[in-house]
Amino acid sequence: MESEDTKKIQEMKTDLNLLLECLKYQMDNPFSQKEALVTIHSICHQNSNAGVYFREIGGLTFVKDLAKSSEHNVVKEAALYTLGTVAEQNVYCQQTLCTSELFEDLAWFLSDNDSNTNLKRMSVYVILVLVSNNRTGQTLVRETGCITILSQLFRTALSKYELNLSDKNVFQSYQLWSSVCSTLCVCVNNPQNDENQMLCCSLFPHANDWLINCMKPEIIRPICSFIGLTLANNTYVQKHFISVGGLDVLSQVLVQLESDSHKTLSSAKLAVVVTKTVDACIADNPTFGVVLAKYHIVSKLLALLLHESLDSGEKFSIMLTLGHCTEDCEENQYDLFKNNGLPLMIQALTESQNEELNKAATFVLHNCKKITEKLSLSLGEHSFDENEAEQFEDINVKEKNLEERWKKAKEILHRIEELEREGNEEEIRREKYKDHVSSMNINIQNTLKYLHAESIGGGPKADKDKSQSRKLKSYKSHGVMSQACTNDDQMKTLLKSTNPVNACYRESGKNKTLCKANSSCSQNLHEETTFENKNFVSQSSDHVFKHPTPIVKNRKQQLPVTDPFTLCSDIINKEVISFLATNSCSKMLKYRCSGCIAVGKSLNSRNFSKLLHSCPYQCDRHKVIVEAEDRYKSELRKSLICNKKILLTPRRRQLSNESTTLGGIKKRRIRKNFTKEEVNYLFSGVKKMGNHWNLILWSFPFQQGRKAVDLAHKYHKLTKGPKCAAS
Repeated sequence: MESEDTKKIQEMKTDLNLLLECLKYQMDNPFSQKEALVTIHSICHQNSNAGVYFREIGGLTFVKDLAKSSEHNVVKEAALYTLGTVAEQNVYCQQTLCTSELFEDLAWFLSDNDSNTNLKRMSVYVILVLVSNNRTGQTLVRETGCITILSQLFRTALSKYELNLSDKNVFQSYQLWSSVCSTLCVCVNNPQNDENQMLCCSLFPHANDWLINCMKPEIIRPICSFIGLTLANNTYVQKHFISVGGLDVLSQVLVQLESDSHKTLSSAKLAVVVTKTVDACIADNPTFGVVLAKYHIVSKLLALLLHESLDSGEKFSIMLTLGHCTEDCEENQYDLFKNNGLPLMIQALTESQNEELNKAATFVLHNCKKITEKLSLSLGEHSFDENEAEQFEDINVKEKNLEERWKKAKEILHRIEELEREGNEEEIRREKYKDHVSSMNINIQNTLKYLHAESIGGGPKADKDKSQSRKLKSYKSHGVMSQACTNDDQMKTLLKSTNPVNACYRESGKNKTLCKANSSCSQNLHEETTFENKNFVSQSSDHVFKHPTPIVKNRKQQLPVTDPFTLCSDIINKEVISFLATNSCSKMLKYRCSGCIAVGKSLNSRNFSKLLHSCPYQCDRHKVIVEAEDRYKSELRKSLICNKKILLTPRRRQLSNESTTLGGIKKRRIRKNFTKEEVNYLFSGVKKMGNHWNLILWSFPFQQGRKAVDLAHKYHKLTKGPKCAAS
């Protein structure tokens, strides 16, 4: 493979050397030079490294001089096209060509009357490539006067509002005009350039005329892109655009396109484009939403939002525009409420799985919270200002069923408050539960220590045994059982604190198994207490510990599960309860195994297992625990040896990681390159909000899956140096 790649690279270098020689020795043959330039363009377009090598051998400089000195327009066009392709494919070539000399030559081509339309198109294309993502190019296009010439072409390239693209000449003029629009867009934005935005303000009246007189997609899309990028993050330009009637024109166009959207799909798509431009006008100036209220834009946007042909990205743009319309304009808020916009936002918030749509819907609901509160109260209960009173009196005259709307507003306000509290309820519940469990653990541990000390301190005399048994029975019946009857959660906490297996389950996070084990143990506790009260006198130590009791048999019948940890959990819980219920603990402790004696001590899953294995005299119940644990460990070792992995001390956390690693490979995130719009949003957010990446991520419509750290890395790369900024 390496030899083949090396061979291809060598062939590419040989071809470029031969083509460059052909250009030099075919000066009298323009068609041969054109063919050589087209071939160079094809090679550099397929391989970006070819442009670097072509620059190293002096090809870029020669082609640039050829475009300036040649007398044939065919050669000039081909040379400019080749320069643009090489600069577009490689940033180093872009920096090499980005000189004031080349911009002056391009300005001369554009202003020369002898230059045909195709030559002007190629010149505009080269300017577009050199300025794109390059602040140096934006500065040079302004200083050399190219942006002034481009503005003039924007006004004069198309002379008639009746656009007949079937005519060849008209189509060529339209292609030139469209290229000029694209070039002006990169001159003012990506990165944002305030000075170039100010220069392009003079084109707004001409753009408004085109929008009014020619409502075709071929005109509306380029003009809306130009207006949106020129207005972006520039308050002065936004005010100027509104002062010349631009927002009114966009509103009229949007109303017309929304009415046509019921007939044609293209009108709906085009209406979304105009909506984005309207949003760019009012994003930084929410007070300008009053202009939109005259045309009832909110109701049009809601109708457009219900269009089935729109995708999630287009619906997000509409919701974001609704949010900016209702941010500081009560007329638009009421218009949204009157046209059932709030239920639509709540429906989108509850049903949609798209994070961006949920954010936009939440933004709209937050804006309309104040007006909803006002409408949910009667006029007698709420005191309005004079202007507000006049406004709502007019509303009462117009609306006959305002009381029904108040009821609806109360319901919607209640739903909004529920959505706001929903995120905090679970966390508050968990904190209360943790505090309750910790307090109960302390109380029960003290109780167990007291019981254990009392049981060990008993004497051999009969009267002392009787008094001791009475104390234990009375304490158990009045203390422990009262807690079990009145508060089942406290008894579950008791079983958790004295059960090392349950503690292990609690540490590993298996709450479902723990809840099942505790509920079954609490039921068996009540049954066992009743049984022991009936047969207390007839029991002996040998019968209890050397022969399985009927309760154990019933326990096996009640538990269909065969999980060794669940079995061990129930047996240990049984031991704790029987220990509390016995009236002669001091006598039986002498015959019980080490696990029975150490119940009152601080145990966990590790030292309890060692304690049982070290005991030579094990009771029947603890034998079951040891056998189940040994059987589980032996099966675990066999499975690990089969996988050629040896783990001497298996831990449950490691096993879960092993299973997930063997079951499937973790996939990396799919790389998504930043679009021009995203870079624009990034610089706009940094300028407005500083390095608050999360806030920027929430404020602009970045691609799905984008994170705050991605924005930070991209911004540092763009601002690291002139080379990085250019890329």
